[in-house]
Amino acid sequence: MTAVKPDAAPNRAAGRRRSSTIIVTAILVIVALYFIVPVYWVFVAATKTTEDLFSTYGFWFAPTFALWDNLAQVLTYGGGIFVRWFLNSILYAGVGAVLATYFAAAGGYALAKYRFRGNNLVFGTILGGVLVPATATALPLFLLFSQLGIANTYWSVLIPSLVSPFGLFLCRIYAQATVDDALLEAARLDGAGEIRIFHTVGLRILTPALVTVFLFQLVAIWNNYFLPLVMLSDSKLYPITLGLNNWLSQVDRLPEFYELTTGGVLLSVIPLAIAMIVLQRFWRGGLTEGAVK
Repeated sequence: MTAVKPDAAPNRAAGRRRSSTIIVTAILVIVALYFIVPVYWVFVAATKTTEDLFSTYGFWFAPTFALWDNLAQVLTYGGGIFVRWFLNSILYAGVGAVLATYFAAAGGYALAKYRFRGNNLVFGTILGGVLVPATATALPLFLLFSQLGIANTYWSVLIPSLVSPFGLFLCRIYAQATVDDALLEAARLDGAGEIRIFHTVGLRILTPALVTVFLFQLVAIWNNYFLPLVMLSDSKLYPITLGLNNWLSQVDRLPEFYELTTGGVLLSVIPLAIAMIVLQRFWRGGLTEGAVK
């Protein structure tokens, strides 16, 4: 009689069909190509001159490799206006995503772990904000900010970015599933206040949800075009999206703007790629998730 080793690793391939694996792999490859191919085209286009951009194959490099010259033009054109747009986007997306994530975490945690009258009504009202498109609120916000005297300022783009109804929804659901009440009671017995419990226990457990909310908000603000278009008239306050569209609108008059636009688009993708690579490891799970059994 053969003894079974208790520490034998489970066979994860059991029950899987080869056909199912092939289909799933093929679908994932197609989805990956859907996202990678446009980025590859942007990189190839940024290495070409305007003449080569229209006279050579779009998915392969031209004989003249002009990437560094194009990037130098992007960074120096108009007294370095692209650098100003780049810093503006970092301000809007960085500060907006951080604060929006914190507010979503605080609201979601409170709605999940505290019971008060109207809890579900408040949550339902906030959740309704997910169904309202951002374009529908841009004009009312512009009229409101004009009366307050903050239109055409950094605040007019930054303040709307601080609200994330989807982030609050996600944080509430995640807090209900992972933040154990017994863990909070133990912290209260140790004399910790509610604010301290939230910052030392709640935020740590909510880390995967916070990373998700932060990335969603970061990408949404970084790629936001309509709100800055409505709010801003000073080109020095433009984010990258609005600035690049301004360059693109001039290509009929000045064809060299094709080089500036493709080079600027390539540079605009880099921060998002870095953020995704750096933060993806935090999706594995909270540091204390599962601490209470």
